Amino acid sequence: MTSTPGSILITGAGRGIGRATAELFLSRGWRVGLYDVDAAAVAEVAAGHPRAVHGSLDVRDLDAWQAALAKFCGDGGLDVLVNNAGVLASGPFAATEAATHRRIVDVNVTGVVHGALAGHPYLRRARRGLLLNLCSASALYGQPTLATYGATKAAVKSLTEALELEWRGDGVRVRSLLPLFVNTEMVTRDGRGMAPLKSLGVRLGPDDVAAAAWRVVHERRRLPRSPHRTVGRQTRVLAAASAVSPDWANRLVVARLAR
Repeated sequence: MTSTPGSILITGAGRGIGRATAELFLSRGWRVGLYDVDAAAVAEVAAGHPRAVHGSLDVRDLDAWQAALAKFCGDGGLDVLVNNAGVLASGPFAATEAATHRRIVDVNVTGVVHGALAGHPYLRRARRGLLLNLCSASALYGQPTLATYGATKAAVKSLTEALELEWRGDGVRVRSLLPLFVNTEMVTRDGRGMAPLKSLGVRLGPDDVAAAAWRVVHERRRLPRSPHRTVGRQTRVLAAASAVSPDWANRLVVARLAR
């Protein structure tokens, strides 16, 4: 992709990583679609930016996805779609209500699938369109107290790998970002019961992930490599170790971190 400003649609853009990403691309002249279940939050972020389009979007609703994309793209293409919207709940698996497990799956997996489905025609019309999925280091190995959340991110990781191969013929790139814990409300408020949080701490901010998104969007063609991009030194170390260690060793590390 060239350095010429393009178009990008971001879900969960009202706060946290989505907001930081939207603000970064707006500051660099891009046309940005900001969508979130909190319409007031994205309206606040978009205020004063003539190249910003905003609206309400529940990513679980495919019709709402199609309406948002039609509004933002019209008959044209879309350079980047960022599947960022997600939810988290932490704590013992068996003590978590079934409705909470279902909500995590519906937003984090169904929402991403809907985004890919609805976004594909628009990304295909662009020159080297990019689907960028927000994944997580939780996808590397199952995490106690984050069982369902980690499972949803493992699903996103697998979907990214499959579509990266499947959509090559359409000229669409597919990538994911894998940060560890990021200083957002989702972690500091909803993730207070996460077992590994005490051991690893929070060393990333939303701006770090937004900067990583910018780098992925502007990547040049390289030799074959994974579609996943780790964010932060901690994540790079954990990902590299998990890639070469046997499962029993990864299990021991995760168990130790979860104490």
